[in-house]
Amino acid sequence: MSHFPNGFLWGGATAANQYEGGWNEGGRGPSLSDVTTGGSVNSPRMITWIDKYGSPHASPSHGFILPEGASYAVLEDYYYPNHKATDFYHHWKEDIALFAEMGFKVFRMSISWSRLYPTGMEDEPNQEGVEFYRQVFQELKAHGIEPLVTIWHFDTPLYLEEQKKG
Repeated sequence: MSHFPNGFLWGGATAANQYEGGWNEGGRGPSLSDVTTGGSVNSPRMITWIDKYGSPHASPSHGFILPEGASYAVLEDYYYPNHKATDFYHHWKEDIALFAEMGFKVFRMSISWSRLYPTGMEDEPNQEGVEFYRQVFQELKAHGIEPLVTIWHFDTPLYLEEQKKG
């Protein structure tokens, strides 16, 4: 990448809730993204949930407020794009090697709050989550890539979302 001036931070950016995958692995708790379906021009993103009687529902995500007594749920027959995403959770070494091959000097990434604190109420972080990010940071460093970390990027633990009152 010799055409960029010295000091230029060539790199890329991702968000854990869109990129990471491994949505229910490594001690990660569910987040609101995990119950948000894929959308398209003809079909809006939906939030999936079960009412207090056990009936499943999918409601447009924009402005959705969980009804009293209901709970968020992953439902069959819906596509949740972040469940696998691009599967960085399982392919981070290969992905980082590709970043290095492209000449990245910086990688802006977010940390999944749900991976570190599955419900958001824990006193201590989930050690599997801590280890995952430690390994990612070590691999980035080994390739001369500086991590630029966003602490929160739309990845609130679902437990905290369920505790919100409209």
